[in-house]
Amino acid sequence: MMNGVEKTNGEDLATEEQLITPWTVSVASGYTLLRDPRHNKGLAFTENERDAHYLRGLLPPALMTQELQEKKLMHNLRQYEVPLQRYMAMMDLQERNERLFYKLLIDNVEELLPVVYTPTVGEACQKYGSIFRRPQGLYISLKEKGKILEVLKNWPESNIQVIVVTDGERILGLGDLGCQGMGIPVGKLSLYTALGGLRPSACLPVTIDVGTNNEKLLNDEFYIGLRQRRATGQEYAELLEEFMTAVKKNYGEKVLVQFEDFANHNAFELLEKYSPTHLVFNDDIQGTASVVLAGLLAALKLVGGALADHRFLFLGAGEAGTGIAELIALEISKQTKAPLEETRKKIWLVDSKGLIVSSRKESLQHFKKPWAHDHEPVKGLLDAVKAIKPTVLIGSSGVGKTFTKEVVEAMASINEKPLILALSNPTSQSECTAEEAYTWSKGRAIFASGSPFDPVEYNRKVFVPGQANNAYIFPGFGLGLIMSGAIRVHDDMLLAASEALAAQVKQENFDKGLIYPPFSNIRNISANIAAKVAAKAYELGLASRLPRPKDLVKYAESCMYSPVYRSYR
Repeated sequence: MMNGVEKTNGEDLATEEQLITPWTVSVASGYTLLRDPRHNKGLAFTENERDAHYLRGLLPPALMTQELQEKKLMHNLRQYEVPLQRYMAMMDLQERNERLFYKLLIDNVEELLPVVYTPTVGEACQKYGSIFRRPQGLYISLKEKGKILEVLKNWPESNIQVIVVTDGERILGLGDLGCQGMGIPVGKLSLYTALGGLRPSACLPVTIDVGTNNEKLLNDEFYIGLRQRRATGQEYAELLEEFMTAVKKNYGEKVLVQFEDFANHNAFELLEKYSPTHLVFNDDIQGTASVVLAGLLAALKLVGGALADHRFLFLGAGEAGTGIAELIALEISKQTKAPLEETRKKIWLVDSKGLIVSSRKESLQHFKKPWAHDHEPVKGLLDAVKAIKPTVLIGSSGVGKTFTKEVVEAMASINEKPLILALSNPTSQSECTAEEAYTWSKGRAIFASGSPFDPVEYNRKVFVPGQANNAYIFPGFGLGLIMSGAIRVHDDMLLAASEALAAQVKQENFDKGLIYPPFSNIRNISANIAAKVAAKAYELGLASRLPRPKDLVKYAESCMYSPVYRSYR
């Protein structure tokens, strides 16, 4: 045991100064050492290391520090005009020199986050077949039915702490991308390491391939997945059941399984089915909810009042919309001691057929039913805004340009400071842009979005739009679960994560109209979130790592993976 994170091979902060041996199966040396991304340092190998590890002549004579390598690579990355080229360059680096990849990502997080994650990762998934070089992660398809445990054993690491899994049916707002959805688990897990400090060897990206209903992919000769329509019903459920059972059998009770970009119906069912028996988390339902709630809690400092004093209107009643709504209702219930049935009535949802009201209850999907309140039917969003008079408008519809000028103006006529969150990703699907929100509300809106927008100047004042990015929450949340040895996820942990994130917003951020802290400080933010989540796990009796560390923030920081090069014996 080293600092609560087992078998680290000198990967956490506490071991930076120690000399380590570059083990693979045997001690890596010479040509194999340069080809091993975990131990390769390129021109940063010292004279002594070049002698000891048979590297003489395999490298040019110059010696470089990691900082100099970083400077060179950032210079190269900035030369690319096309974001996808930057993404490919980063992926190449990850396969060549893992520590340098993470050093770059951690030190330049605000610049590189949009490259390795939304919005660029969406385009990468769409073109994954043609940019596919070397497989990353595990592909489990219907061909592997009955053999999933063996497939897991093919993965070279046995000590897995977090798995991110997708079936590629609903990638961001881009729809069914089948097997090409692998870009999402790979991207998410690189953020688990960079932002949450989980070591790369403990992370496993998985894509479950049950086919695709995307005609374009089925007819694409370069498509890398199964060429068949999606399996559904029992066949689908059995494959997932085998996967979840195999994961628990192979990696134990405490492995975190994060569901990512599943279609609505499956996402809710899987979360409901496996929450009682596994450590599972759905980032689209729970992560989004937690990050949005944090923004709302922080925004109260700008708009005044308590959470219970506000009225919420959602456009979009899928995973994100209902997940956020439920967490807001839970938080109000916790603050006011009112029953959940009561607090839900402050929250209204609009789907493709209009306002969700009780007269529609019979025809609604089960996850929408709790949000059907008494009101006459209302067709469009604009009419719903006028009827409900919300103080907060939240977009989670996956449809761009839906917060029109009329909608934003209506929000601004009802509220002195309308709170407008356009959460759909990527940027092309955003309900409105930052510029539109500020311009149409005459600079009064408090705005945040799912994908990044540049600062906007309006009436000689500069507004900095916040980004309600799940990357604020899930890395710290996962670290908190893992460092406490949690065996189940509880809603109170999500509330704790939201409160911890809201507490990180400083006065200078509020002065710019920001309701989220800057990403430049993300590792510190993640450590604080991890500490609060772990504290909640201990409080609820769900933590198995005992005794409880005295200072959880310090403990979280000491567990974090450090990308600084190690010195080899």
